[in-house]
Amino acid sequence: MSVGPQDAGTPAAPRLLSVVAVTGGVSFPSTTRALTDLLLDKTVARLAATGTRVDARTIEVRDHAQDVATATVIGMRSEELELALKTVEQADLLIVASPVFRGSYSGIFKAFFDLVDSLAMADKPVLLAATGGTARHTLVIDQALRPLFAFMGDLIVPTGVFASKEDWTIELFPMPWLDERAERAVGQLVRFADLPAPG
Repeated sequence: MSVGPQDAGTPAAPRLLSVVAVTGGVSFPSTTRALTDLLLDKTVARLAATGTRVDARTIEVRDHAQDVATATVIGMRSEELELALKTVEQADLLIVASPVFRGSYSGIFKAFFDLVDSLAMADKPVLLAATGGTARHTLVIDQALRPLFAFMGDLIVPTGVFASKEDWTIELFPMPWLDERAERAVGQLVRFADLPAPG
């Protein structure tokens, strides 16, 4: 195979890494969205510091609630929902966060991921996060979220991030201990960025 004049001695452009955050928050303002933004911002900052080009996107599941219900019941997907699902399926790194409802993730969050192609999710690095009113719900990450994404064959970051109302200031800035846990989880997620893309 011959080498063209633009190939010889020309460094390859850095790979564009897709980082997608999916938030299942339903209230406004949403602490789940605040936690998602915190984790996404830290991930982008970590990757950018290494010279990595990043395409960062956030998907609000509540924006697709009606389309998710329609697709679940009659199997018809809108273009907007199809694009959101493809964005998740094609992500290099995924951050997911859900509020706790009766000890588990929100129904619309689960319904959205029921529509995601499980084969496309295999070996995808995922950081799990959740929010709740009190620290009593901390185990939702290990008892609900982790089994869901393990079923799809994802590479799950060891450290999950849970935040209750005590973990935020009135202005929705993270308390130091939440910020520290987020840094640790993001550090673990970013390590997966060095894995070769599935062939």
